[in-house]
Amino acid sequence: MSEIIFLVEEAPEGGYTAKAVGESIFTDADTLEELHENVRDAVCCHFEEAVRPRLVRLHFVREEVIAV
Repeated sequence: MSEIIFLVEEAPEGGYTAKAVGESIFTDADTLEELHENVRDAVCCHFEEAVRPRLVRLHFVREEVIAV
């Protein structure tokens, strides 16, 4: 695996949550800088170095509700 994708959402209480697609990896953070660090740490903890993805892609998901 050369890359892993995380779906990132703004948490209702503030900050961000990130969930890996196809893997059991989840993390959260108060700031984007902290999220980047936490995602890196989570990937390093989840995979051994020989099979660790070298690229992490963050896909930001934002939901908006509008009234008609």
